[in-house]
Amino acid sequence: MSLFIPSYFGPISEYSKILKTETVVFEMEDNFQKQSYRNRCYIFNSNGKQLLNIPVKDKNKGTTQRKKTKDLLVDNDAFWQDHHLKSLQTAYRTSPFYEFYEDDLLSIFKRKYTFLQDVNIDTYLFITDALQISQKYSITEEYIVNTKENDFRELSDVKNKPTKLVDNYIQMFDDKHGFIANLSILDLLFMEGPNAISFL
Repeated sequence: MSLFIPSYFGPISEYSKILKTETVVFEMEDNFQKQSYRNRCYIFNSNGKQLLNIPVKDKNKGTTQRKKTKDLLVDNDAFWQDHHLKSLQTAYRTSPFYEFYEDDLLSIFKRKYTFLQDVNIDTYLFITDALQISQKYSITEEYIVNTKENDFRELSDVKNKPTKLVDNYIQMFDDKHGFIANLSILDLLFMEGPNAISFL
């Protein structure tokens, strides 16, 4: 068992670990933390590193009650899906493999979501299908404090700096900005397609 936090088109470091595990278990009982990949990812556009953030509704606002990630509601009034799709199209439409994945990607940006976790599970399923890896997942029913198994929940923290990163690959704007490490798995996928596995 390897424990992960479901993330939004998670970072390359996370998928590098997912590829090397047989059983993925998603922590569903944790408290939501800001500055995490739970509701954000980073891509590479002509200006450099770009944040894509899913706005969330805080139904516990004004109370001292902690909010669980699994209960977090997506704020669809912000039209985040249109913004994210246009940003991905602008950044990657001329990349080698974007067009191969575009149709499947569109289904995520056309579906109306209520809960953040549903977005993240769908992005996980999209990536595992695109990479043609067979890692199934299960979810926790209570918060796991300590585990003797592989605990990769810290990879969901934006401030976490992985010690082992994948080899450099050609990026869309690296001639202008240099190589940017540990972006969303989408960056590697759109640049390398099926060969992304060899970098993970």
